[in-house]
Amino acid sequence: MTAKEGKNKALVRRFLEAHAKGDLDALGEMLAPDYVNHSMLPGHKPDRDSYLQAMAEYHAAYSNIRYVIEKQLAEGDEVVTTFSALLTHDRAETAGFAPTGKEYEVTHIFIHRIAGGKIAEEMGAGTGLQERMEERLEQEIRERERVEQELHVARRIQQASLPKEVPTLEGWQISPLYQPAREVGGDFYDFFELPDGRLGIVVGDATGKGVPAALVMASTRSMLRAVAQASNYSPGEVLRRVNDPLVTDIPPNMFITCFYCILDPESGRLKYANAGHDLPYLHRRRGEAEELRARGMPLGLMPGMGYEEKEIVLEAGEATLFYSDGLVEAHDPEGHMFSFPRLRALIAQHAEKESLEKALLEELYTFVGEGWEQEDDITLLALRRSASLS
Repeated sequence: MTAKEGKNKALVRRFLEAHAKGDLDALGEMLAPDYVNHSMLPGHKPDRDSYLQAMAEYHAAYSNIRYVIEKQLAEGDEVVTTFSALLTHDRAETAGFAPTGKEYEVTHIFIHRIAGGKIAEEMGAGTGLQERMEERLEQEIRERERVEQELHVARRIQQASLPKEVPTLEGWQISPLYQPAREVGGDFYDFFELPDGRLGIVVGDATGKGVPAALVMASTRSMLRAVAQASNYSPGEVLRRVNDPLVTDIPPNMFITCFYCILDPESGRLKYANAGHDLPYLHRRRGEAEELRARGMPLGLMPGMGYEEKEIVLEAGEATLFYSDGLVEAHDPEGHMFSFPRLRALIAQHAEKESLEKALLEELYTFVGEGWEQEDDITLLALRRSASLS
């Protein structure tokens, strides 16, 4: 071995010592300006600066790093080093691996090319990756199981919150349709029996997915029911009284859109208020679908909100549709949205059919095509006054 080869081996040993200590200044001193690393992990460039950044991330993830050099061979400008590394992954995620707190032993072979007393190139390989891959697979399996369990719980909460029976009113047809997506959302609907034979109807949607959305949905539904049946409150007053406690009770960045109306079956009067929910449609006989507009912020966003009230009268043969955004925001294979204008036109076309909600669902399936993966829960609730009032 020549003196130059001995110096090269000593340089690599110092380099590995600095590597184990995380001494970035010393590493930078020993790297050539045009240093190239041929074995960088994905996401890092092979240049000098990226290498130093990778070393910083490495030491941010691992502790108790020790290197034991087992063999070194030097020939010309190249040094081949075999060494084992002992390290504990207990600080941060790295390369897609979550910290486990375990100590690992990895064997490496590095080849360094020396130029002008600096390390100009590096390439290497190591063992121990298989064990990490198996661990990550186990982590992914556990995470999938956790998500599936959460979805199961959320579905149970949501299904338990839906009404078990649909009210029967003489001269009226009420037809709800609820179709959950795999990722459970916060859709809900309910019916409240009120004094004088009146009926409260609510359709809403809590933002988010999974258990948080299901819990917020269930809590909001319970509050709406309690307030609506506590006194002779109007729809706007019910929404106002439910809004303020929700502002403090639900998690930040969550809110609930909600449409609430009270039907007087005898007169056909429908008084309603809207807390930021998709506008229902009213279909007059031999006419187009009309939007039922009323101003109001979603529940749970800001305290002290007021809710505008409106009133209509449903005549014989007329119908309204309440729905959630899972229908209008569905996309076809080209990314086009089902959309509000499309829904409005279809209501005008199909409103006189006995099952408006099923006709709309069939139109949706035609629009999205085969292989569609439902993106959000779909709730449709049709309210129709019989064509004959006798």
